[in-house]
Amino acid sequence: MLVAFNKPYGVLCQFTDRSAPPRPTLAGFGLPAGVYPAGRLDHDSEGLLMLSDEGGLIHRITDPRHKLSKTYWVQVEGDPGDAALDALRAGPVLRDGATRPPRVRRLDPPPTLWPRDPPVRARRTVPDAWLEVVLREGRNRQVRRMTAAVGLPTLRLVRVAIGPWRLDGLAPGAWRAIS
Repeated sequence: MLVAFNKPYGVLCQFTDRSAPPRPTLAGFGLPAGVYPAGRLDHDSEGLLMLSDEGGLIHRITDPRHKLSKTYWVQVEGDPGDAALDALRAGPVLRDGATRPPRVRRLDPPPTLWPRDPPVRARRTVPDAWLEVVLREGRNRQVRRMTAAVGLPTLRLVRVAIGPWRLDGLAPGAWRAIS
């Protein structure tokens, strides 16, 4: 079984949490029994999370050798100029090494998304912009670290696709089985 889930902001990509007080987890969304996440999304990231009860499929989705692309819509602080976008496209060097060059394009007009709770802070004197970033690797907090490295801190991060699977109208907290 393969499941597409729209992970809301503030939800952990696991079924239990032992912290006090406990934080929201996948257990609160009525997902089918026996499925496990194929990869992760940070607590403060939103969007497509694939889950499966098949270990081999989870491995194919998460293993970088299979080169499944992951597409993110990223709201960044600032107005990205050509130099910042070119630096991002080149694959910034992070503390854990150089990143593979992603595909990057500006989303103009910005995408229409559900409201986030809590909302992203708005600053009257600082512009923001939306980018589409497509990666073929998946390091911890990679998109956030890449945008920060080129002077464009991430305000909101939404994964909209993993390989052939897309979010396509799935509301936050909702899931659907994939045949």
